[in-house]
Amino acid sequence: MADVKITVRPNGSLKVEGPVEVYDSNGNRFPLDESKPAIALCRCGASENMPFCDGAHKACGFQSEVTAPAE
Repeated sequence: MADVKITVRPNGSLKVEGPVEVYDSNGNRFPLDESKPAIALCRCGASENMPFCDGAHKACGFQSEVTAPAE
């Protein structure tokens, strides 16, 4: 299996790098542009292109800085 990396961006989206498939709650797959190396998933809830980020977090004032515990 290929590696997938998910990065929690400060005050922004989840950046997902690697081969993934995204499905809705009914099992329908969202079409993805396979030529792009990453996708961004919305965390703010304001995107007009859910579940994907469209940059709406910048205008809605979304704030969330999540960091992992130090190893």
